[in-house]
Amino acid sequence: MADSSIPAALDPEELQIQNAKAFLLQTDKSGLSLYEHLSALLSQILSERPPNALEVFETLSTELHWSRLKQAPDALRAPREESHTYDKAKVHRALFTRGDGEGEDSEAEGEMTESPLPNLLDLAHLLQQGGVNLGRDEAVRISLALKRLTDTHPLQVCRFWGKILGSGGSYLVSEVQFREGEDDEAEEGGEEEEKGEVEDEVDEEENEETEDLPPKSTYRPPPLIPKEENGTGANKYVYYVCPEAGAEWVRLPPVTPAQIIAARKIRHLFTGNLDAPVITYPPFPGTEINLLRAQIARISAGTHVSPLGYYQFGEEEGEEEEEGAVRETYEENPEFEGIPVSELVESLSNWVHHVQHILPQGRCIWVNTSVKSEEEADEEEAEEEEKEEENEPEPEVGPPLLTPLSEDAEIGQTLPWTAFLSTHLIPHYALAVLRSNLWPGAYTVASAKKFENIYIGWGLKYIPEGYSPPAPPPPQAEYPSGPEISESTDPTVEEEQALKAAKEEAEAAAEEMEEEEDEEEEEDD
Repeated sequence: MADSSIPAALDPEELQIQNAKAFLLQTDKSGLSLYEHLSALLSQILSERPPNALEVFETLSTELHWSRLKQAPDALRAPREESHTYDKAKVHRALFTRGDGEGEDSEAEGEMTESPLPNLLDLAHLLQQGGVNLGRDEAVRISLALKRLTDTHPLQVCRFWGKILGSGGSYLVSEVQFREGEDDEAEEGGEEEEKGEVEDEVDEEENEETEDLPPKSTYRPPPLIPKEENGTGANKYVYYVCPEAGAEWVRLPPVTPAQIIAARKIRHLFTGNLDAPVITYPPFPGTEINLLRAQIARISAGTHVSPLGYYQFGEEEGEEEEEGAVRETYEENPEFEGIPVSELVESLSNWVHHVQHILPQGRCIWVNTSVKSEEEADEEEAEEEEKEEENEPEPEVGPPLLTPLSEDAEIGQTLPWTAFLSTHLIPHYALAVLRSNLWPGAYTVASAKKFENIYIGWGLKYIPEGYSPPAPPPPQAEYPSGPEISESTDPTVEEEQALKAAKEEAEAAAEEMEEEEDEEEEEDD
């Protein structure tokens, strides 16, 4: 009787199959076997069923092999990078999501107070009829981005200003106004500036007391032109920018007169990086964030217009206005009946500027920088008693608010504005479109009682000729010229002896004259 524990003899073919399978199941250092690889590869081919399975067999095998490997940081094959479309989708995803209870809170607040959020879809439809198309998808994303801005800041006014293009990225610009007394960031910035000025003054006084300073230079730099306060002039509004809808809004700092003056002299394409240096001549005092703010102020002052009569000056302001005072505010005219579209296109006199003009000084309201404090005036009087007083500078005056566009100056032979109908096929429903030729990209689209301003461009002003940077100023004189420091040839020995003899004779003659005068006085006594 045979023992049941002894296995039966295997068939030679089955033995070969088991040996082959054992060979295929051998693993390498990575822990993978050829058997597992072939099984996964055949399963993939059977599930996908490519039409050219034989041709792509090697490619599929290679991809499967690399996907199974645990790549180290120094692997030859670079990891797969996420596409630009995927990155943008992640940014836009935040616009379409909200936290728990966010919708209920916003609805409750909307019932109590009016939201400053603009109806951007209505604006996009109006601009599209005028030939300025944001795109429906882009308009929805920008509207959601503005909603995030209004939900996180105590704003009274919010408006989509436009889009400034750049070589590496663009800027979406929002123009806002905070509710009165709730702009905490502006107050903190003002306190930091005051602290910095006080610390600088203290440091200067300590240095003067402790250090043995060299002789002071007689050169006096031009006086610093103070910037306009928040809520006035070029800093009337606050501006936020973001590279694209869904990104974080960044607040732009207030603009200074020096930045506006420098921006008028240079031409610089934006890069999309707010911290990028502005390397130009003449040098610009700041980075790209400051240049962006200066260009926004210039574009707003030159291109923000409205139909005649839409805005008016307040009655109280008109009664209390002093002679030479500059009007800074206006209000919407409730009795405005509208202007026909045909008249808006025919005459530029039916359009007015509703943003203050920026003077050559870099401010909207001129300030006399020659007026100095009492201490400075006393020092100047002690040092320069014999010098004549300098002439007082003439005040700069620009066009007042609500000036008609017909008074705008031309550049060369280029008209500043072009007005046309949105369509000539159906003029009954056409809109009036006003395009700026001095700031390409600035448009105003208006119906009988409604208008919108927008800018979509590179932030550069039109110039008829090619741009050339200004020449550097003449070099400063090293020293004042005069007879005391003028060069001359050295005298010879004979000339020195003759000069010495002449001096001795003059001294002897002077002594004799004094003796004679003394004798005459004694005889008179």
